[in-house]
Amino acid sequence: MISDSLSCLGRYLGIHPALDTAIRWLEENDPAQLPNGRTEIDGQRVFINVMDAALRPAEGAEFEYHRLYADLQIDLTGSEYWAWTTRAEATGPFDETADCGFAAGPEESSGLLGEGRFALFLPGEYHKPSCISPVSDALRKAVVKIRMGG
Repeated sequence: MISDSLSCLGRYLGIHPALDTAIRWLEENDPAQLPNGRTEIDGQRVFINVMDAALRPAEGAEFEYHRLYADLQIDLTGSEYWAWTTRAEATGPFDETADCGFAAGPEESSGLLGEGRFALFLPGEYHKPSCISPVSDALRKAVVKIRMGG
């Protein structure tokens, strides 16, 4: 998991070729200008989902995890609370088609997005995005999906 300022995103070039594609695209384009829905950057390797989302309470919310894709989370309006853990147990079967599973466990790290910050959750990392923040219960966000596995 990486959380930093969007102005520092270029520091993470070289971690993975698909992440490099996403970073270079974000350096030249504004995801806030995209319509809601999916926009492909590099086919199935890198794409962006833009959405308006009602936020959920963090307490009792499950963590999600992916096997193939990293999530680069960027709030376009508003702010969200996120959490991360290394200690979670699956609460159901993993959905291979959606590349998504859910798990429960204790929060080990957390933070706030918005105001030019991002969070990058790598494949296999348990993360809990889209939670109510001290200033927002809804937002518009972009999730860049970056295929790093398989």
